[in-house]
Amino acid sequence: QAQLVESGGGLVQPGNSLRLSCAASLAAFSLYSMGWFRQAPGKQRGFIAGITSANYTNYADSVKGRFTISRDNAENTVYLHMNSLKPEDTAVYYCGSTRGGNRYSVPKDIRLWRYWGQGTQVTVSS
Repeated sequence: QAQLVESGGGLVQPGNSLRLSCAASLAAFSLYSMGWFRQAPGKQRGFIAGITSANYTNYADSVKGRFTISRDNAENTVYLHMNSLKPEDTAVYYCGSTRGGNRYSVPKDIRLWRYWGQGTQVTVSS
């Protein structure tokens, strides 16, 4: 049974950095596209970053240039490096996996993602 476990969340001051990890127990992990979504209080869960099985990356405009997604297929792990954090980045961050999309792009529609982690809280505050 597939399982995704996020870690690395916490409280950080504006302008600082944080790295999230998602360890996946997925057969044929390298064939999956992986992504990060986030959900702030009172808002829907939304896409922020994805990486295809061919290592192409996609980002939401709100995080482009500040966040970087990467993956380590040998460790079945995907990372989200977050720089220049802002208070509006405060949310629960979820890792997801999908066989959807294509070589260059992951799906942005949450309904096309199959497996999810339990989420990790990121709070950006002074």
